[in-house]
Amino acid sequence: EEPQKNDLNTTGQEEGDHLKGTGPQISVSEFSCHCCYDILVNPTTLNCGHSFCRHCLALWWVSSKKTECPECREKWEGFPKVNILLRDAIEKLFPDAIRMRVEDIQQNNDIVQSLASFQKYGIDQSPLAPNTGRVNQQRGGGFFSGVLTALTGVAVVLLVYHWSSRESEHDLLVHKAVAKWTAEEVVLWLEQLGPWASLYRDRFLSERVNGRLLLTLTEEEFSRAPYTIENNSHRRVILMELERVKALGVKPPQNLWEYAVNPGRSLFLLYALKSSPRLGLLYLYLFDYTDSFLPFIHTICPLQEDGSGEDILTKLLDLREPTWRQWREFLVKYSFLPYQLIAEFAWDWLEVHYWTSRFLIVNAMLLSVLELFSFWRIWSRSELRTVPQRMWSHFWKVSTQGLFVAMFWPLIPQFVCNCLFYWALYFNPIINIDLVVKEVRRLETQVL
Repeated sequence: EEPQKNDLNTTGQEEGDHLKGTGPQISVSEFSCHCCYDILVNPTTLNCGHSFCRHCLALWWVSSKKTECPECREKWEGFPKVNILLRDAIEKLFPDAIRMRVEDIQQNNDIVQSLASFQKYGIDQSPLAPNTGRVNQQRGGGFFSGVLTALTGVAVVLLVYHWSSRESEHDLLVHKAVAKWTAEEVVLWLEQLGPWASLYRDRFLSERVNGRLLLTLTEEEFSRAPYTIENNSHRRVILMELERVKALGVKPPQNLWEYAVNPGRSLFLLYALKSSPRLGLLYLYLFDYTDSFLPFIHTICPLQEDGSGEDILTKLLDLREPTWRQWREFLVKYSFLPYQLIAEFAWDWLEVHYWTSRFLIVNAMLLSVLELFSFWRIWSRSELRTVPQRMWSHFWKVSTQGLFVAMFWPLIPQFVCNCLFYWALYFNPIINIDLVVKEVRRLETQVL
């Protein structure tokens, strides 16, 4: 029985070998690229159906800058992808040939650079691809776009009601002459100096101090009864703020983001610090040194750490020249973490502007993350040499936009200014969250 089994096995093997021999032979030439006429490596199939080595297609695109098939000249749509099924089949049939070809490709610097340029072109074009646009919108911005649309509708309704009713006492103070202030409005102005000012609220109310009387008060009168402001720091802050009120004739803005007397300046500072923090701070140094830059640097780079509440406005009204230690700390943060400067300034105002400060801090954190992603993209693509050109282009773009807005500023309605201000202040964090999510997903896609 055993010899018979061996004979059957031998016969089966012979028949299998015979079938293999009589079957069609698959050669390397059947999987050749029509550009290099060698075996396909990472075959990329175009819309027309023709397949080429990925590096051959990259070399063709770099040399011609044309998005068309090298063989039939039909334009491709979107960004060509590797034919995974064809690639796996070729690597399984001809592993040795593929390995030798890959080694040769990796040693050729021209091919490596062409592939990198071609891949960068694909990353830049992917959000514009017609077939993937809807998918990207659904994945990246569906939830946040819906939230943003709903909040925008609510904000517009609230803004229309607010400016049509004009019931805000704060608006009255920044537009109403100080000589016409009532006793209640004087107390409101006093309370906005800080939480410590509530200690003197009842004293001013009992004396019915209106705007005219407030303008005549002196330091000696503040220190005596019935006001009895014994704290020197409190008295100094009230007197300095009173001098500013006398100079302007109305309530002055108390911080960099308060939307008050000058909407144009407020809008400029808000958008400049959001999109170009370094240029925005440079503008403050060159053109608004005393009123804005000195209080800013004394707040974010104080001479000594002090957690007392009254020091907020003391630092805001500090007009001394910064020390070398303050300049050194400021320049380091200015160069590497400009948004942290804004976040630190907002942090000092948490007790005065609760929600506004938190929105600014969150937005500064998100913008720092987005800037980090931008630097990482430049580094990973080996484009550090293009940084000076990018900086100059950004400076030119911002300057042109600023000049354009300055020219047409008198024609922009006040309501549009208000909407732009509150949009940049309260809605941009939601937009930036969406952008951070997209950047993280893009990074995950590149890693995979």
